[in-house]
Parts: sequence; structure tokens; C-alpha cells
Amino acid sequence: MTANAHTRRSTIKHPGAAVLALAVTSALLAGCSSSDDSKSDPLNDSKASGDTVVVGSNNFAESILLADIYGEALKAKGVKVTYKPNIGTRETTYGLLKNGSISVLPEYNGALLAYLDPKATPKTVEATTAAINAKLESKLTLLDPAPAQDKDSVTLNAATAAKYDLTGKSSIADLKSVAKDLVIGGSPEFQTRQQGLVGLKSVYGVEFKSFKALDAGGPLTLAALKKDTVQAADVFTTDPTITKEKFVVLQDPENLFGFENVQPLVYKSALPQKGVDALNAVSAKLDTTTLLDLDTQVQSENKDPLDVAKAWLKSAGLD
Repeated sequence: MTANAHTRRSTIKHPGAAVLALAVTSALLAGCSSSDDSKSDPLNDSKASGDTVVVGSNNFAESILLADIYGEALKAKGVKVTYKPNIGTRETTYGLLKNGSISVLPEYNGALLAYLDPKATPKTVEATTAAINAKLESKLTLLDPAPAQDKDSVTLNAATAAKYDLTGKSSIADLKSVAKDLVIGGSPEFQTRQQGLVGLKSVYGVEFKSFKALDAGGPLTLAALKKDTVQAADVFTTDPTITKEKFVVLQDPENLFGFENVQPLVYKSALPQKGVDALNAVSAKLDTTTLLDLDTQVQSENKDPLDVAKAWLKSAGLD
């Protein structure tokens, strides 16, 4: 995970998400969305009373959706839930977790580890979880990670993928013989970092024709990929534009871009065992393809995140 990815996932990962999250949150606070009975001021650090579990979210659309999924899964098992949506940066949410104001928060394991221990370089998901738990405040713990990841990727536009017979099952390594004819786009730092062009060459033996400096998976990058100004780009794996434009995300079997699994971070004493089991069951069924589809429904099709969360939980047998 790149340093700028850590910053993005601390606040807003996808440029434009702020507007989306604001719209979603306005609806939430107006009583039109998640937890019609239990939305609260996100910056009020008072603890929930009794056995209530407080589910928080950061200030971007995917986090709000994941919080709704967690909260509704808990409710389905008889756990009393209230929400603190759209809180803000990791610095704020981690502090609220430490003092028990939040019980559950959707996290991304790689970004959380980079926040807790910037020098850590785990080689597996399990090692990532272990490294995080070793640095966490003692009152906190991680539950099971989901297969779903929202991380950097090498993504092709539809025309380029078709030209070279590449699919979502193809690896970055499959570009080795054709990359010399392709332009890749991304943030300026992507050109000089290991988790960028340097690593693509050293890990996969892939060298591109040229690099075009754009933005970090944002509108400039997405527009350039759509217009074929670049044929490949660094795009986040759950960006709804992937679905809309039929972009093809290549597999990263060597984990050059690290791990960004969705993983619940919890305040231990606030979550009963039935709640732990419910969230682990969610993680077991939430993969990247599913999360991309759910994000697309919320961010591109303007569906209410609570409705999307409930529908998926029902389809997954978790309601």
C-alpha cells in the first residue's frame, strides 16, 4: 500500500466520494436511510447505554455502506444497534474506539497497519492481522478479514483488454509481452514507488511504453482510461466506474499492492459473542466482486445504502 493510499483511506479514498458521502449522510440524518431509529451525532463521544452496540463509519460512501451491513447483520441476531455515521479521519475514529464511544468500525487492514506501524511489511493477510493486533490498544481487536479488498490495481480499459485477450482472471504478469505498447496512468508518485512502476518491473517484469501523471485513482485517471489516453491505470478495486465502463482489473498474485481487506475493528467488551459470530459470517461472504456491485448500486445507481445492505444480507442468508 502506498503512503498516499494510507492518507486516502484515512479520509476519502475515491475523489468525488465526499460529495457522495455528504448526500448519503444528509439522507441518513434526515431519517431516510440507515437506522431510522438510531442515528446519532457522529462527534458525540458519549458511550452507548446498556448493551447497545455503536457502529461507526468514516466519511466516504463505502464505509457508510459497510457500517449498514454490519449493523443490520447484528440486528438480525438480536443485538441492539445505534449508528455514528460519516465521522471523519482514522485519527478521530480510532480515538472514539479506544474510549468506547464506538463499538464497531469497518476498517481496511493494510491502511490500519500503516497507521499503527508504518514500517511493517507483512506478506500474508494473517500476518497483517497479527501485526495489527500486536499494536492495537488492548481494549480493541480485529475480527475476521473479508476476502473483499479496496486496493490499488493495474486496470485496463475494455478495448485494451479485448485486444490482448485479457480478463479479470489474468495476472499483471500477462502484460509482460505487451506493456511496451501501452501507456499507464496514475498519481505522480506511482512512477517512482515500489508499489508502482518500480515494483511492476522488479516483481512482474512489466515495463510500459510510458507513464502519464494524473491523480490517485480519481476523475483524471478514470477519464484518461475511458478515452484511451492511457490504456492501463492505477484504479481502486471497488470503484464503480470499473463496472460502468467494463474496465478489467488484473490479478496481483504477488501482492505488490499489499493487502486492503475489509475487516471489522471492535471494542472488545461492547460486542457479545453472537455479535462477533454475526460479523465474522458477513466477512466470510463479502468478496471484492460483491463489494464492487454493492458500491455501484449506492454510488452509481443512487440506491439507499440501508436498502442495499438489507438486500445483500438477505441474499447471503445473513438476515
